[in-house]
Amino acid sequence: MESKQLKWVYLMVLALVWGSSFILIKKGLIGLTALQLGSLRIIFAAVFLLLIGFKSLSKIPAHKWKYIALTSLFGTFIPAYLFAIAQTEIDSSVSSILNSLTPLNTLILGALVFGLQFKRNQIFGILIGLIGSALLILNGAIHHPEQNYYYAILVLIASICYAINVNLIKKYLHDLSPLSITTGNFMVLFFPASLILFFSGFFEVVHDVKVQEAVLFIMVLGVVGTGIANILFFKLIQMSSPVFATSVTYLIPVVAFCWGLLDNEMLTPVQFFGAFIVLIGVYLSAKK
Repeated sequence: MESKQLKWVYLMVLALVWGSSFILIKKGLIGLTALQLGSLRIIFAAVFLLLIGFKSLSKIPAHKWKYIALTSLFGTFIPAYLFAIAQTEIDSSVSSILNSLTPLNTLILGALVFGLQFKRNQIFGILIGLIGSALLILNGAIHHPEQNYYYAILVLIASICYAINVNLIKKYLHDLSPLSITTGNFMVLFFPASLILFFSGFFEVVHDVKVQEAVLFIMVLGVVGTGIANILFFKLIQMSSPVFATSVTYLIPVVAFCWGLLDNEMLTPVQFFGAFIVLIGVYLSAKK
């Protein structure tokens, strides 16, 4: 299959996998704290990747390890905890919609830090996306007073972290295999994630049935939604562009919203409109 066709296959698979991640986080939080969930997600992904990709670590030059460490921090470590903390207060579908700002942030950071050029429609896209996000958050705060929409800021920070990550990979790690990058990332993260899990009180409650059920959800999230998905994502960045790769976030909210409906989540009409505006803004920002 040609790379032009293959990149769309990767995009669709990633949308299905990552779109399902938000409901898995929600289910995991039933028995786990946010810190426990984030740590287990990283640990399960790390064990899986080290089993299948340990030999690929030898292909990483010594001078590239600083970029491996940076991409592990921005691409996985910080977002893993931020999404878990955010979803203790806001719905999974709202979290996924705000995550769709990643291509927009990729463009902004690419222009400001990595030398990418702006176009007029992309500037309009940025402004429209910001308006849609504000509408989504403010209306949600009004109609869901039981939820703390200040936590939505954590999702926005996570999307900025993802944007930094893809620009770093495209500029500094484009010549490494996706398996090497992903395995290197999680080898770096295994120890700090294990340390956080140890001090989180997890081993004091691990015998609870509710906790064990939550761990199963996070095992799927870690292996499939983090480990395998990151390999596919890094491959997609290398065969296309940072903005195209992050455009997977157009489709993630659709999948996440369907899961949310099955779990009795619902957006208000104004939030639907805000979500639509966000996606228009992201589309315009990514359009060449």
